[in-house]
Amino acid sequence: MKTLSAKPKDMELSRKWYVLDATNRPLGRLAADAARLLRGKHKAIFTPHVDCGDHVIIINASRVRLTGNSKGLEPIYHHTLYPGGIRSIARGRELEKSPETAVLRVVKGMLPHNTLGAHMLKKLRVYAGAEHPHGPQNPVEWKGGA
Repeated sequence: MKTLSAKPKDMELSRKWYVLDATNRPLGRLAADAARLLRGKHKAIFTPHVDCGDHVIIINASRVRLTGNSKGLEPIYHHTLYPGGIRSIARGRELEKSPETAVLRVVKGMLPHNTLGAHMLKKLRVYAGAEHPHGPQNPVEWKGGA
């Protein structure tokens, strides 16, 4: 039996579009589903060193929920690259202020931290509301599962 290895040119033709609805879903589980689709782990021809994933649209990002006792109070740190420029914001406040960025940051953390992960992240679109401009791509709603 031969082992199949995906080629980048083969994957360009077989990309699909999926819609994930974030309404009342835990942020971590939503991000895990999105990362799995972006990576292509749901396909039988998954190859770790090739971008096998599909395009993902996340709608209703403002309705995602945080779970746990104090997850909304947990700080998120970033640095401005100036001396003494460490900044923090509470996770719940970040979700209120810009839900698209909050969801994007969590999904980015679940992808490979290299150029392959950067290419996968470009296939992710996040919208705070229920409307998105990707109707002509005929996206399919992702229900979950393998």
